[in-house]
Amino acid sequence: MFELNWGLPVIGYLFLAGAGAGALTVSSSVLLRGGGGGFGGAHFKVARYGALAAPVLLIIGTALIVLELGTFKAAVAHGDWALLFRWLNLFKVINLSPMSIGSWALLAAILASVAYAYTFLPGNKADDRMKSLRRGLAWIGVPLGIIVGIYTGVLLGAMPSRPLWNSPVLAALFLVSAISTGLATILLIKAVFDRDKKRTSENTAGTHFIKEDRSTYLLTASDLLLIGLELVAVFLFIMFAQLTIGAPAEAMKVLFPGGEMATLFWFGFVVVGLLLPVAVELRYVLPTLLNHQPYSIPVAIEVLVSSLILIGGFVLRYVIVIAGQITYPIGL
Repeated sequence: MFELNWGLPVIGYLFLAGAGAGALTVSSSVLLRGGGGGFGGAHFKVARYGALAAPVLLIIGTALIVLELGTFKAAVAHGDWALLFRWLNLFKVINLSPMSIGSWALLAAILASVAYAYTFLPGNKADDRMKSLRRGLAWIGVPLGIIVGIYTGVLLGAMPSRPLWNSPVLAALFLVSAISTGLATILLIKAVFDRDKKRTSENTAGTHFIKEDRSTYLLTASDLLLIGLELVAVFLFIMFAQLTIGAPAEAMKVLFPGGEMATLFWFGFVVVGLLLPVAVELRYVLPTLLNHQPYSIPVAIEVLVSSLILIGGFVLRYVIVIAGQITYPIGL
């Protein structure tokens, strides 16, 4: 029987903070590229979706990790409500440890994302008085989003006592997954809330289509590229463990056929979260990419694909966190 010290709060934190960091990175990148990135006048609207989603995801994710630290339970048990703020001790020390760097980067990302989101509140426009501030925050948001996206993998990978986590590829896998889920969040919000009649059409069967939407096409094509990179990262993650003699190769068996986490990893993450979205997105992207046909995709399909990517991102973190704990530790 294995003892799990990290459960759903930690998994939820890794997923939500990653998606929030990804949304911040994508939003900031789209804003900085502007019309020159092929988005035309839609760049502000696309950036707004990511800007408003990022702080919500980051804050909720951080709340989960604070809850996991046990401060609330300790405060209730001892009747000392000052224990609720025990997590602030993380900021008393500044060093080069993954925990210290990650804590400060996460705090900076939350503050920057809140300020960035403020410049996109309803009523603000692309050329309003906040334009300079918005762009300045976007320049900050790109590196902060990348740092937060990658740091969780670095944090896990820095634990040699957990051989499944002790891989330099894990950080890259988590980073690409974070940007992909952040982009999927933007696509999902865009599909659900963007009801511009000029952007959608309805066929005789009553199916709503996104028509000739360059911004959706560019985001979807970018997501295809990210999923491709994610598949490469998965391959390298497995190969690194297999080519490493001893504990990493042994620990990786938990993800192979017959292993405790094999079904979740290969079906829940690889098939549902990667291969199915790729197959569906290629169906709509290739005609535009190869034959220059107008991009058109059913709104329901866009919602489905984005949801599958988000599910896959959560399953990835669930599998990695749980599998890392049920595989045997080794001495330092």
